Amino acid sequence: MKIHEYQGKEILKKYGVAVPRGIPCFSVDEAVKAAETLGGPVWVVKAQIHAGGRGKGGGVKLARSIDEVRQLSSEILGMQLVTHQTGPEGQKVRRLLIEEGADIAKELYVGLVVDRVSQRVALMASSEGGMDIEEVAEKTPELLHKVFIDPAEGLTDSQADEIATKVGIPAESLTQARSVLHGLYQAFWETDASLAEINPLILTGDGKVVALDAKLNFDANALFRHSEILELRDLDEEDPAEIEASKFDLAYIQLDGNIGCLVNGAGLAMATMDTIKLFGGEPANFLDVGGGATTEKVTEAFKIMLRNPNLKAILVNIFGGIMRCDVIAEGVIAASKAVGLKVPLVVRMKGTNEDLGKKLLAESGLPIISADTMADAAKQVVAAAAGN
Repeated sequence: MKIHEYQGKEILKKYGVAVPRGIPCFSVDEAVKAAETLGGPVWVVKAQIHAGGRGKGGGVKLARSIDEVRQLSSEILGMQLVTHQTGPEGQKVRRLLIEEGADIAKELYVGLVVDRVSQRVALMASSEGGMDIEEVAEKTPELLHKVFIDPAEGLTDSQADEIATKVGIPAESLTQARSVLHGLYQAFWETDASLAEINPLILTGDGKVVALDAKLNFDANALFRHSEILELRDLDEEDPAEIEASKFDLAYIQLDGNIGCLVNGAGLAMATMDTIKLFGGEPANFLDVGGGATTEKVTEAFKIMLRNPNLKAILVNIFGGIMRCDVIAEGVIAASKAVGLKVPLVVRMKGTNEDLGKKLLAESGLPIISADTMADAAKQVVAAAAGN
């Protein structure tokens, strides 16, 4: 789950991380009032969407008067902001953050993620703040520094000081930097975050260390422990199909292709998508119906996939372990009839009650294309999507 920058800053502030004063706004009049409340000669008008690259897309502007705050807020609020993370369709801006200006002497980057190889939290930092960290890692990897944190010990002072020194924090600001890094780590750890990022973390002209941005993502599996974070969810920023899928306990992510995938198990779903691409096709979605799929869940899965106007064919790929193939077959038949399926449907199933499932499909009277192997299924669905 993602949250907005201003929400992330509120969380970081609770953990002792210094952030600029700012006020979230939902209208131009609120933005003007926020600037007047904050006072000062300079304000930053910032679009609030769940995507990076807002500045490059025109969603972050500097205002040097109240009139400029009004003008820029009018331009940004309601715009379709396109960044490298939104895709070409962009994301509508429904919220703003009006923030006091900052005296930026140096921009840095810090971030925390779970490193699956070491099974520890990785603290990353770079002297190249304000840039896409992926670009820094690719073009100048020597400028990206890492430490791996022992979960039993937490971030140590020596680790914090080491990484702060490597990215150019001067000795006189080291105590502040250490406090910021400790606060960031505690926020990450205690909220069950999957990502905590400050880009940029700035060094001001008078030596203060301040989080000028905040990006926090959370592990959806841990949200039952954090009702206060769940309340921050902004459904306007999420794909409507993914929201609908979550109501039926379906793991669904829409993609750019034209071949729908309905699979049980995340690993098999990934392998299915890879196989489709291997044979020249493009998956339209990731969809894991899980091990307890019912006829209702399969029907809803079909409905969600069919909302995609680019859909040309569907591949159902089932391994019947906990999930019985005959139950899936019944669901596929019921769903196909319920939605009046008009696109080609390829079904491959192996495992528990496989023969019964195939018999049900064969006797359904529906134009279902049967396949025995993943390769065969992928070939057939790619050909069907191409109209061959």
